[in-house]
Amino acid sequence: MSEEDQATRPDTPRGPSGSDDAARDIAEVSAVELITTVSVHLLSAAALRCGLAEEGEEHKDLDEARAIITALAGLVTAAAPDLGDTHARALRDGLRSVQLAFREASVIPDRPGDGPGEKYTGAVT
Repeated sequence: MSEEDQATRPDTPRGPSGSDDAARDIAEVSAVELITTVSVHLLSAAALRCGLAEEGEEHKDLDEARAIITALAGLVTAAAPDLGDTHARALRDGLRSVQLAFREASVIPDRPGDGPGEKYTGAVT
């Protein structure tokens, strides 16, 4: 079946019912799993933007990293009570790691408490 045929058939994921299929798939995922998955994606993006990838400097962008880390800190802090200790601890550890990586990558480091996400997590040293 061609890609054009798939796009017009209502019973394929790419057709009009595709959004219904996606909603059903999302509905089957627990909140903890969804929050954890999004957090891991944000952690990966932050690490990349802090220059921690193999390519290092090629993807380094501290302005982008700051925004991602701050969003991640807000998500992790807000969701921690619902995630449970095991999940929350792992996400907090990852968050702290990218916050420290950001601090190391900065030419002029932020004052303690002013770094990305630190208004949610407190100063990271």
